Amino acid sequence: MREGPDIARIASLVGDPARANMLNALMGGTALTASELALEAGVSLPTASSHLSKLMEGGLLTLASQGRHRYYGLAGPQVAGMIEAITGVAEAVGPKRVRPGPRDGAMRVARVCYDHLAGEQAVAMLDRLVARDILLRDDQEIRLGPSAASHFSAIGIDVDAKPRRPVCRACLDWSVRRSHLAGTLGAAILDKILAEKWARREKDSRAVVFSPPGKQAFERVFLG
Repeated sequence: MREGPDIARIASLVGDPARANMLNALMGGTALTASELALEAGVSLPTASSHLSKLMEGGLLTLASQGRHRYYGLAGPQVAGMIEAITGVAEAVGPKRVRPGPRDGAMRVARVCYDHLAGEQAVAMLDRLVARDILLRDDQEIRLGPSAASHFSAIGIDVDAKPRRPVCRACLDWSVRRSHLAGTLGAAILDKILAEKWARREKDSRAVVFSPPGKQAFERVFLG
């Protein structure tokens, strides 16, 4: 047996179609009950409970109780980044599962990736922040530039705090196949977008839909 991380174990957990659907459903950042995840996976509640136990044992999920309800969520941004990266590989080289309708297009433009913005708008935002030297990029490493603190403070985002998570992190975007911004800064930017009502979450979807004035405001602040 080779030494090192057990990739096969994690791959087997993610590779089951029902478990993959559950993990993808949790990419929206909202914790869900076993019943809700059973619907997402298209399986019975007992079968869903078995899958969820395996995902919990594998360290991919967390469980929180509130009253009589138990809510499952992704274990953290590292798990979310893995799911996003696998989705990108599947999009590039795997067979396609086509679901007709407008949501695919909306998902490509802007969507929630765990707790931050993804899609074409998010990739364009990161490109612009790097071009303006607000963020500095060295391959896949992203860090704050000298003017970052004052720039984000001016729009109500504090980047001086010292959180447990990285402030900036590159997350490979499955639809654009280039990186968007994750980390606590990426999460704060998504919070800003939703708090200002520039965009709204599409019901039962990860899609983020900008209003025309909201799109103009987002582009003025982050793409200008």
